[in-house]
Amino acid sequence: MIRLEGVGKRFAGGAMALDGVDLTVARGEVFGIIGRSGAGKSTLIRLLNGLERPTAGAVIVDGADVAGLDGAALRAMRRRIGMIFQQFGLLASRTVADNVAFPLRIAGTPRGQAAARVAELLDRVGLSDHGHKYPAQLSGGQKQRVGIARALATGPDILLSDEATSALDPETTRDVLALIADLNRDLGLTIVLITHEMDVVRQVCDRVAVLHAGRVVETGSVADIFLDPQAAETRALLAEAGEQGPAAFPNFAGRIVRWTCHGATIGEPVLTMVARETGADFAILDGRIGRLRDESYGQLTLGLSGGDTEAAIAALGRYGRVTA
Repeated sequence: MIRLEGVGKRFAGGAMALDGVDLTVARGEVFGIIGRSGAGKSTLIRLLNGLERPTAGAVIVDGADVAGLDGAALRAMRRRIGMIFQQFGLLASRTVADNVAFPLRIAGTPRGQAAARVAELLDRVGLSDHGHKYPAQLSGGQKQRVGIARALATGPDILLSDEATSALDPETTRDVLALIADLNRDLGLTIVLITHEMDVVRQVCDRVAVLHAGRVVETGSVADIFLDPQAAETRALLAEAGEQGPAAFPNFAGRIVRWTCHGATIGEPVLTMVARETGADFAILDGRIGRLRDESYGQLTLGLSGGDTEAAIAALGRYGRVTA
């Protein structure tokens, strides 16, 4: 659905925001792009809808080179791409219903047809009773739901999300991400989600790319990126999110390993079984049990002492992956 080939973007003054970016996003998937502030994430997403033009390379959306479009062709393409923003971008002087209807009015949709579409969208995002209200009367989560409804107004094939949950509290973030996941499943939308929040990617994304200083340093499935990161930048981002590996415990007297498992293994008493089998003692030094979209996973930093620690490490390997 989306393909970036050797994309570069240089701004006036010589600043290079993107450099040689190659990416593909499959139709119907949720693709996450993570990175620190200044990594080039927002520039990348603005290239997808033609708000910026690449200095080098090509941005292909559903077979069309975005940089080659202008006028009516560019407007038609943009109607197929919805956008939701960190700060909502709502018109304060318009009601919720008017905000959602705004793209339809620009597109020349007849008033009756637009009203029916607005009612349908407000129902989908859970705001059927709020159409008459103004943005100032809404919570942050409700404002973002209005923004999502507005992004869906023209029936897009692609939804772009630029840090859409960064201004929300954790509970509201989960609700908004659940809505985005529902839209992906129910409407078959292709979603590109820009964020610096690791939990956002874990909850909804199928695949993810890590952006650093304008370059893609790693890309792959969410499970591969989070459970077996290869790039130093990815490992640094995970460490900043509170995930510590063996190197964080230099004073532990025994062996330290990182054990990763997923799926049905999460519900099994693996550590107890291995301890009984090998006589090894386990200390859980750090770790996380959670979900990567639809699958449970666990990643624990374990300290081993006593008994046959080598046999214990081998036994852990039968239930997951062990790394030093």
